Amino acid sequence: MEFTMGSLPVANVQALAAVSRDVPERYIRPEAGAHPVVADCGVDIPVIDFSRFLDPNSSRDESSKLHLACQNWGFFQLINHTVPKEVIEKMKLDVREFFQLPLEEKRQLAQVTGDVQGYGQLFVVSKDQKLDWADVLYLNTQPAPERCLRFWPTQPLTFRAALDNYSVELKNLADRLLEIMAKNLELNPDVVTDKFKVGIQSIRFNYYPPCPQADKVLGFSQHSDADLITLVLQVNQVQGLQIKRSGEWFPVKPLPGAFIVNVGDIFEILSNGRYKSIEHRVVVNTERERLSIATFHSPKSNAMIGPLQELVTGSGARYKTVNHEDFMKLFFSSKLDGKSFLDRMRC
Repeated sequence: MEFTMGSLPVANVQALAAVSRDVPERYIRPEAGAHPVVADCGVDIPVIDFSRFLDPNSSRDESSKLHLACQNWGFFQLINHTVPKEVIEKMKLDVREFFQLPLEEKRQLAQVTGDVQGYGQLFVVSKDQKLDWADVLYLNTQPAPERCLRFWPTQPLTFRAALDNYSVELKNLADRLLEIMAKNLELNPDVVTDKFKVGIQSIRFNYYPPCPQADKVLGFSQHSDADLITLVLQVNQVQGLQIKRSGEWFPVKPLPGAFIVNVGDIFEILSNGRYKSIEHRVVVNTERERLSIATFHSPKSNAMIGPLQELVTGSGARYKTVNHEDFMKLFFSSKLDGKSFLDRMRC
């Protein structure tokens, strides 16, 4: 039940969950209950109605809501977006079928040394670190000519076509959101979109098996995303995503058909801290599996990542400027630990 990520053996969690109710020591996370979880505070993350951006009579008000959501929350749910329902449903169906394939078939897509793509786990940097209770498939999806199809599933038979359609639709939606976010910061949209026109899109398909000791494990360690923006689709209706707010974990209740969108570290850097990425994590269920699809949108590989001069005020730049390729190499070679990675970018 093991495969290799680089030179590190990583157990297949789905197989572990199927054969034993005992959680191996390497998956037990003392920090899982270190901070309180808000059971019901009567407040949900902001909801943004994308259709209102298309109406001149309501676009300004909705843009203001989006601006406040990015400033005060770093997370929001996006409803009435432009991604066709049939594209979403087909992607959901094929993802479920992929994770139900026999282990031997999925293992053919296992990650290899020097590449984060493929089936396995990410951010495993030592043989003794604690592991997440999850199996993932991670793929680079845009630009299309740079796809490594060696890691793209051929089962189910429609997976590749479904993913191609999905990635194009998500890229178009992300482009539009970034334009609106740039305008909200009183920037020329080209300042942001120029870095993103041939930007990188990658997708992480997540499978979180049920765990009888769910309070002792984490599906995904607390972290902030390293990209510009992330769009997360809930494949089934099992909750698990939590964001950290005022020192407490706050459960996110996904709306049917919505994307959960969050600001990434790169956007925090570009905005010189005006918009902030937020720590989040995933917890697992004792009885039911959870599946999700996270789509990450980043600048082109040769872009320089640093505060935009238009947003550097009298207090100066709060973050260093580095090449995007070096930025991402450092990110993927680091253990997930809250916002510690972004802290290393501060001036």
